Amino acid sequence: MNLIDRVAVVTGSGQGLGLAYAKDLARHGAAVVINDVNQATADAAVAEITAAGGRAVAVVAPVGNTETARKLVAGAVDAFGRLDIMVTNAGILRDKVLWKMTDDDFDAVVGVHLRGTFTCVREAVLRFREQGDGGRIICIGSPAGQRGNFGQTNYSGAKSGIVGMVRTWAMELQRAGITANAVCPVAATAMTETVPFLAPYIDGMKNGEPLPAIIRREVGMGTPDDAAGIISFLASDAAAEITGQAFAVGGDRLALWSHPELTAVEYSDGGWSAEDIAARWTDAFGDSLESVGEEFPEELMAK
Repeated sequence: MNLIDRVAVVTGSGQGLGLAYAKDLARHGAAVVINDVNQATADAAVAEITAAGGRAVAVVAPVGNTETARKLVAGAVDAFGRLDIMVTNAGILRDKVLWKMTDDDFDAVVGVHLRGTFTCVREAVLRFREQGDGGRIICIGSPAGQRGNFGQTNYSGAKSGIVGMVRTWAMELQRAGITANAVCPVAATAMTETVPFLAPYIDGMKNGEPLPAIIRREVGMGTPDDAAGIISFLASDAAAEITGQAFAVGGDRLALWSHPELTAVEYSDGGWSAEDIAARWTDAFGDSLESVGEEFPEELMAK
């Protein structure tokens, strides 16, 4: 896991999961560009990393537009001479049910998560190709993008789109030795403490209580630090042949999300009329419908 002489940009890394990723990359030797919209938050993150013997600088700017993406890449090159790793973590929430979600709610979330991932990855890849010795793209997705989540049309759509882009980039960038992977973490952060059944466990954790095994294993949720190791692994030479994958990580659990596959297939000579579908629906597809939303242990949901 030696990342000495590697340089990483981690968007949205002033606190929470992004800071955990940046600190772990620095612990393994990488120089890190910290990004946040708040100068004091970014400076504090840089100070924490440098105090531990790491190397870090801050670029304060909102992720989404091309100008910020270029500032981030330039910040890495100006401070450390190159760029090797782009981790797109920056995100916001504007949760509302569909009929109450405004255009601004939708555009703000998609702009940071989806467009911000696209612009930052594009600028990083331009630099990687110029350097000519590969690179690592690590994009942060979410279980909400894999299975949906109530009140998160914008967030689920953006996170699903990120995984779709990663699979495309894995094909486009393979010849250049650039890997692209997605990580879908679950951790106790400001984003998850709003989930009602998780809130008591997160409050307890803040008071020094350990998370129970049912949370760390079956729910797959832990601290931000629990989700950081996969980032450093994917940034390392050990993961040089891993690309186009979506990982689930949190607590004690590490897993791979499957690519979408056809789960039930039937054929009708001459094609399918509405009447044909109705006549054969129950026998052909009735037992094959997919569930929606995350599925949690019943004992947690009953509390």
